[in-house]
Amino acid sequence: MSLVFLRVWLLLAPVAAFYLPGVAPHEYLDNEKVEIKVNKLSSTKTQLPYDYYSLPFCRPAEVVNKMENLGEVLHGSVIKNSAYDISMGKIEFRVLCKRTLEPAEATLLHTRIRQDYRVHMIMDNLPAATKMIRELPDGQTIVMYDRGYPLGFVGSAERQGSVPGGAYLHNHLRFVLKYHKDAAFDGARIVGFEVEPLSVKHKYKGAWSDDASQLQLLTLPVGPDLPPLRVDPKGSAAEREVVYTYDVKWEPSDVKWASRWDLYLYMGDDQIHWFSIINSLAIVLLLTGIVAMIMMRTLRRDVSRYNSPEDKDDLAEESGWKLVHADVLRPPPLAAWLATTIGTGMQVLCMSFISIACAMLGFLSPANRGSMLTVSLLLFALMGVAAGYCAALAYKAFKGAQWKSLTLLTAFLFPGIVLGVMFVLNFFIWGQHSSGAVPFGTMFAVLCIWFLISFPLVWVGVWLGYRGTLKDPPVKTNMVPRVIPSQAWYLHPLFTMLIGGILPFGAVFIELYFIMSSIWLQRFYYVFGFLALVLLILIITCAEMAIVLCYFQLCNENYLWQWRSFLNTGSAGLFLFGYSFVYFSSTLEIMGFVSTMLYFSYMFICSLLFGVTTGTIGFVASWWFVLQIYGAVKVD
Repeated sequence: MSLVFLRVWLLLAPVAAFYLPGVAPHEYLDNEKVEIKVNKLSSTKTQLPYDYYSLPFCRPAEVVNKMENLGEVLHGSVIKNSAYDISMGKIEFRVLCKRTLEPAEATLLHTRIRQDYRVHMIMDNLPAATKMIRELPDGQTIVMYDRGYPLGFVGSAERQGSVPGGAYLHNHLRFVLKYHKDAAFDGARIVGFEVEPLSVKHKYKGAWSDDASQLQLLTLPVGPDLPPLRVDPKGSAAEREVVYTYDVKWEPSDVKWASRWDLYLYMGDDQIHWFSIINSLAIVLLLTGIVAMIMMRTLRRDVSRYNSPEDKDDLAEESGWKLVHADVLRPPPLAAWLATTIGTGMQVLCMSFISIACAMLGFLSPANRGSMLTVSLLLFALMGVAAGYCAALAYKAFKGAQWKSLTLLTAFLFPGIVLGVMFVLNFFIWGQHSSGAVPFGTMFAVLCIWFLISFPLVWVGVWLGYRGTLKDPPVKTNMVPRVIPSQAWYLHPLFTMLIGGILPFGAVFIELYFIMSSIWLQRFYYVFGFLALVLLILIITCAEMAIVLCYFQLCNENYLWQWRSFLNTGSAGLFLFGYSFVYFSSTLEIMGFVSTMLYFSYMFICSLLFGVTTGTIGFVASWWFVLQIYGAVKVD
């Protein structure tokens, strides 16, 4: 399952990604066997991964599953051995096998080609990639890698020898393997794994023989000028015959082993990321100026006026935020639900910060497949103690007493929503026979993490929070609530949510595009320096936006600020979910009901957690602001 949430971050500096590849280099001696493992089949049009051997490929004598971590299983990876036999430094051409496709196999292969599936392989922990040449605006050309290779292509008038609309299989693979040698070590290190796929309708003389010395292929040397191999489910047995071949080419390279991932992680022109940062900084500077004006001028004037003994009588008929001092700390409605939401928001925020630290140390590099998702899940469970602690502190400040209900809500509300949605989705994915369906054993392991680790830690956090002490409130709360006067139109909750959510969303909009592209277009995202800045800007924007709106609300004698401060900035999650529709229609080509449901369900989960996190930042900032301003005035 391709749930991937807002990746991780690095330092800023020149924003050159630094990472530790996570595995020790292996030096291959001449003629030493180099293993190729096969991974899943994936498509940006269906978002449903499949096992490599779900299609009629050549199999080894014994198919062996390789070890996978939790993140790889959730990603739908199925890593197995293959029939390819490659030796270090040996340039050769080989016939893998011949298969006569059954009509059902040909139909399935025809469907997967039209669905634009790509095949993924692994060699020496490097994913197979197809090389692309990109021309920059200044005329320079750069080499980029695209993960995997296309299963086939759909014929068109531009494709020589193809019938428009026909499906053609890439049955010949040319492995271009790059290696690096150095006097510091013996042997050679593999630093590149390129695949050049070709479609060839192989012909041979006489009868077929599995003995390569007896087989006489007539389609050598293999090249793009040969007739392609069409997959026609309605064809005869001879037309459904597929001969799988490959050849190996070794090339020396100056790229060192530690830098071999650079082409995979290249994110294109950095200028658009800098534009995103400058755009976000402009929003932050604007809000900072407004907050500074409120704090340094307006509030200072208000506090001095409220504390002046000469002006006590003049204040009787005036309005302002001081007049609601006896109601500003009144517990909000549904206090336990608000405290639970705050606790979950802090849980996600703490998980993100620790993930940043791990990424900066290189522990979450792409060389460690599935590590990002595995670490995120474990950190979310471990941060249950932070969720319980923060929820308990907020609930205690709200004068709440039902701590058992708070514990259950914090442990099960939002995690239950996320796991419930995924559990339902899993049945649909399983119905498509996709490898993305989470096995019941893995699902049981996730439930054990939830019940045996996360829930006890939430309970410990709530217990610690209730034992903790809060500072005495700066003002006392009256028994009878004050009547709230009619509010101006610009203080309507919908309008403040519009303003409070669009600015934080606008601050991260451009970077969100690249993050969503890495998730749904299956690209690498590794510009953590930019993302670290955007995260910091997001926190500052949410905090300042919440303070400004809270001040305007209190000045109009509306003391119900708790839920409003959360919803004002939390509405950024609604903007993210709305943007997912725009991205779906403008960028993606997803086909099928299950794939569409998968996309919007995952985006709902991401938007929910994003909204909870931004809302929590807004609430905490408003809470600090309220305590500061009412602690500065003298109240009779």
